[in-house]
Amino acid sequence: MRRLAVMLFWISAVVLVSANFFSCPTHAPAGESVRINGSGTGLEMMKPLIRAYLESNPGVEFEMEKPLGSAGALKALIAGALDIAVSSKPLNPEDIRKGARLSRFGKTPLTIVTGSNVPITDISTEELEAIYSGRIRKWPNNENIRVVLRPLEDTDTKILRTLSPNMDEAVTQAQTLRGTISAVTDPESDQAVANTIGSIGTAALAGIMVEKIPVNVLALNGIMPTVESLENGRYPLAKDLHFVTMSPLSVSAQKFLDFIYSDRGRDIVKGFGVLTFTGKE
Repeated sequence: MRRLAVMLFWISAVVLVSANFFSCPTHAPAGESVRINGSGTGLEMMKPLIRAYLESNPGVEFEMEKPLGSAGALKALIAGALDIAVSSKPLNPEDIRKGARLSRFGKTPLTIVTGSNVPITDISTEELEAIYSGRIRKWPNNENIRVVLRPLEDTDTKILRTLSPNMDEAVTQAQTLRGTISAVTDPESDQAVANTIGSIGTAALAGIMVEKIPVNVLALNGIMPTVESLENGRYPLAKDLHFVTMSPLSVSAQKFLDFIYSDRGRDIVKGFGVLTFTGKE
């Protein structure tokens, strides 16, 4: 009886292990998952790149959650929770000391956008200064102006400040105005502008083009925000898009980065408003 009981135990164990093995969901092989996060604009730029890459590499899995922002993604990268961070900010000495390595990629115009109902197609620096400082509060159709603001330390805010000394001061004044709307991430800001009557704010061209955001993209001082006007220096506002990694980098992550920096990868993002730099530093 004891021998029979032992035999039944092992038979049950084998059946249990087999059942667990065949009921497990299948995943890509180890090392075939690529974890990415970063700025909202950066993640939007990644979407057409990932779609194109998967056409010839269907076994790779991409993990890309809601945007952590450049700073948040960098912390996650250093902690080992990401393979690639897409950043709009340079690395500081402490990041470099911890092993973070930035590879320059490109930039996209930071555009001035309004709600689709706003009846203008061009705006001057002086008009922007007046709007953000609160001296102009209505559009030509008498609609109230609603300024969509980003946090003071946000990259978009810092870029907008560089437009002129008066704009720098106006951005600070805008933080005290009543009726403004605050948006933390790029997608939140884009949707706030699209969904608010009389709105005005900033948006990266790449994000607008990838997501097809229904906003009114303005010319700035008569210059439309395009890859060409950015390349020839006529359009003044641009947002950097670079990749940050740590060593060792997985084979799958490295192959994907190689694709991004290839001629095909560069052509894809150019079609979505990104001016890429030559080479890879």
